[in-house]
Amino acid sequence: MTRREVNRFLLGFAALARKAAAEDAERIHRELLLIDTHNDAPLRVIAGVDIGQRSAKGHTDLPRLREGGVGAVFFAAWVSPRYVPLNQAARRALELIDVIRHDIVGRHPEHFELALSAADVEAARRRGKIAVLIGIEGGHAIEDSLRVLRTFYDLGARYMTLTHVNTNNWADSSGDQNNPRVRRHGGLTDFGRQVIAEMNRLGMIVDVSHVSDKTFWDVLAASRAPVMASHSCCRALCDHHRNLTDEMIRALAAKGGLIQINFAPEFLTRRQDPPASIEDVVAHIEHAVRVGGVEAVGIGSDFDGIDRTPVGLEDVSKFPALTRALLARGFSVEDLRKIYGGNVLRLMQTVESLARQAGSR
Repeated sequence: MTRREVNRFLLGFAALARKAAAEDAERIHRELLLIDTHNDAPLRVIAGVDIGQRSAKGHTDLPRLREGGVGAVFFAAWVSPRYVPLNQAARRALELIDVIRHDIVGRHPEHFELALSAADVEAARRRGKIAVLIGIEGGHAIEDSLRVLRTFYDLGARYMTLTHVNTNNWADSSGDQNNPRVRRHGGLTDFGRQVIAEMNRLGMIVDVSHVSDKTFWDVLAASRAPVMASHSCCRALCDHHRNLTDEMIRALAAKGGLIQINFAPEFLTRRQDPPASIEDVVAHIEHAVRVGGVEAVGIGSDFDGIDRTPVGLEDVSKFPALTRALLARGFSVEDLRKIYGGNVLRLMQTVESLARQAGSR
């Protein structure tokens, strides 16, 4: 055999090996339960988009969710701070909850199923449906009322992000910490602690994405249940106020909580050139696992809530590429089973169990 023939054989063998590895990664991906804990597609749906139809715009629709092997998704009922001075924050949250329940699940019941518990997520999976869960983004949505909080829970909300970019009347945000015109509380107020206690009693996950550092620590001290950062990254890799420090990740993990890695480029890297890529997402997952353990990490993409996406993760259909990248970095199938969905299910089960013990319902 000539040198040229040997080289041709080796190249052919390498191509076959790559093809086999890709097919194996695809099979593994399809077997995993992928739960994305933060997706803002309801903002597009309330504007008139039918999520059941493939679109050239945005990051999320039913065909692409299926292609991406997404098994469950927390759709965010994000309430812009601009509704606060209008006294319409609760109304806006109700409208978006209705969008999720009726325009997404109700319009496509053969594909989507509303989930109110970890058991519901697993049941939807067995039926071949995508489990839809609801998260309230922005604690100002409750308009300082525990009664409104309870109403949101009864309508299906299973987590609430305590703040958005704005400090509300009971919790400081990380987003306005340098604004001298904002009246800050130094973390949680006494009413803020009542909110946490009521969320624990109900079985609603406390979400610390967007909160200030002091609020984060106050929440960990106040909550009986583990808490979650539904869409945040690692500050050690990208020094952004929305990201968690290593100390925070360790404390979150020690309480049984989760950091769900966000795909927003500005949370992934401070590089000006080149743009953020799938490798940056993998780096944040790796770092969070090293700091908090594989049981403390998950995915909270923020698709349709971000203006730009990492190269290689342009929309929900690209999740298999993340699986291939993580497998190539040495993550085991069991690791991925935890990161993609097992950790979220465990946290939900714990929050639900503690609520039952408290006799909430």
